[in-house]
Amino acid sequence: MNVFDFDGTIYDGDSTRDFFAFCLKKYPQTWLSLPRTGICAVGFLLRLLPKTRFKQNFYRFLRGVPDIEKAVEQFWQEHMRNIQAWYWKVRAEGDLVISASPEFLLEIPCRQLGILPPIASRVDAKTGVYTGTNCHGKEKVRRFRAQFGQASVENFYSDSKSDSPMAELAEQAFFIQKGQVRPWPW
Repeated sequence: MNVFDFDGTIYDGDSTRDFFAFCLKKYPQTWLSLPRTGICAVGFLLRLLPKTRFKQNFYRFLRGVPDIEKAVEQFWQEHMRNIQAWYWKVRAEGDLVISASPEFLLEIPCRQLGILPPIASRVDAKTGVYTGTNCHGKEKVRRFRAQFGQASVENFYSDSKSDSPMAELAEQAFFIQKGQVRPWPW
């Protein structure tokens, strides 16, 4: 099995930030979330607010999106072009995406790529509230093992050293920098 991080890895950019920008343009009421998001961002940067709490406050913008399913579909109609060229060359049916991005945001691209449903952060698409643990670092390994047991990971790809726990599971691990696939920087 080949396992991939999503943002900055097979997707050129950060899909959550891009979706946020998309929603700000399309749904003016999402702007109401900006003051709170700004305050929480400062708290996070000053290490006064844990990452998950910051992200949950950030996701409050979703409350301003009247039809989230439609918004996600429209977003991916415009953004599937951000899938990196190198990924199309190695893509296989049994590929798995494991990401800290919200699961509801990654289901469509995984389906369109013809790969397994993603393992990702469980966030209520209407409220922005986490319904599980942020799928980051060691949590990715825990979630992978919970779903696939002792299945082997042939290749793992990510743009972030925070994914070292997943890289350690793989027979081979690759680090993505500016669309270039390189050996993992142990």
